[in-house]
Amino acid sequence: MEKELGTQLIDRLGKQITLTDAGKRFLVHTEKILNSVDEARLAMKENEELTGTLTISANEIPGSYRLPTVLQSFRTRYPNIRLIFRPFTNEQLKQSLYDGKTDIVFMLDESAGSNNLMIEPLIEEPFLFLVSPNHPLVQRASLCSEDFQGEPFLLTEKGCPYRTLFDRTIKQQGIHESMANLEFSSAETIKRCAMAGIGIAFLPAIAVKAELEREELISLPWEMPNLKVVTQMVWHKDKWLSPAIKAFLELTREVITPK
Repeated sequence: MEKELGTQLIDRLGKQITLTDAGKRFLVHTEKILNSVDEARLAMKENEELTGTLTISANEIPGSYRLPTVLQSFRTRYPNIRLIFRPFTNEQLKQSLYDGKTDIVFMLDESAGSNNLMIEPLIEEPFLFLVSPNHPLVQRASLCSEDFQGEPFLLTEKGCPYRTLFDRTIKQQGIHESMANLEFSSAETIKRCAMAGIGIAFLPAIAVKAELEREELISLPWEMPNLKVVTQMVWHKDKWLSPAIKAFLELTREVITPK
C-alpha cells in the first residue's frame, strides 16, 4: 500500500509501530470504505432480522434524561443490533458526524438549519430558574429583572449551547452578569449547589423533575420568552440510512416526540 501511494503510512520503531501523519489521514478514508462495505452487506439483508452496529452520541441533558428510555426500548425491540455510545464534547458532536465517528447525535440547542446535516427537533425543553426552599426570592410572588442584579447564577461552562443562549438572553432582559457566577461541567453539580443555597441554577425542567417533586428546589416565577431550546436528533444528510439507523430514528420519534 505504501508503495502504491508513494508515502510512508507506518513508523516502525523497533517492535512498535505507529501511524505517520499520512497514515492517520489515510485511516479516516479506510474506515469510511469499510463502513460502506458493511452498509452494502446490510442492504442485502433488509428483509431479515435487523442486525448491525449503531453509534450515537449526545450532550449532557439529552444523554442523561432523554436517551435512557430510548435505549432501553430499542434494546428490547432490536436485541441483535449493537449500540455504541461515544462521548464527545459539545464542540465535537457535529464534527463527529462529518468524520463518520457517529451515526446520530442528540443535542440540546436552538432550532437551526444546516446545509450538510439533517436536524430534526424532537421536543422543546423549558428552562427554569431554581433556588433552594429558603432562598429570599422564594417569598416573592412576582419578579422583575432588577431582582436578579448581583445574584450569583450557577451555570454550565461557556461553549455549552444553552449557556450561549442564556448569556444572550439575560443581556436582552437587562440583567448584568454577576462577578460571583459559578460555572460547572455537569447539571448534577449545579443542582447540588442550588439546593445548598449557593445561588440560582438555570436548568431545563427535565433535569430537575424529581427535585421539584420533592421540593428540594423551587422554581422562581420568571421566564425568558426568547429562549427556545429543543432536544434535536442530527445526522449527516449524505449518510446512508441502514435499516438499523432507520429503526432507531423511528423509535426515538415514538418515545420522545410529544403525542
